[in-house]
Amino acid sequence: MKFEDYLIDIRKPNKPNLGWDIEGIIKDRTNQPFKFDLKPIKKIKGVLGKEGYFNKRADKMVFEYSDKYIVLDVEELISYVKKNKLKIVQMKELLEKLEWNIIINK
Repeated sequence: MKFEDYLIDIRKPNKPNLGWDIEGIIKDRTNQPFKFDLKPIKKIKGVLGKEGYFNKRADKMVFEYSDKYIVLDVEELISYVKKNKLKIVQMKELLEKLEWNIIINK
């Protein structure tokens, strides 16, 4: 299933490159709409990952794995990265350290 299949009240940006890919409410998980960054995980300097920027307009960042989606709060993620002066973080660390995350099994 695509990530948008887990959303209701879907809205897509009217222009490309607005810093988010889709807006909606996660079914049975949240009651407010969020803007999601759906950029795929790719190889960066020989390691699988996802590049991010501090000027994102998305509320949540979605990581797609073969069996699940992991959704992280962008503001909390940026704060954690800045506070700890990190350039690279592992998903396991983020799931342990960040308070706002949702795992959606496919």
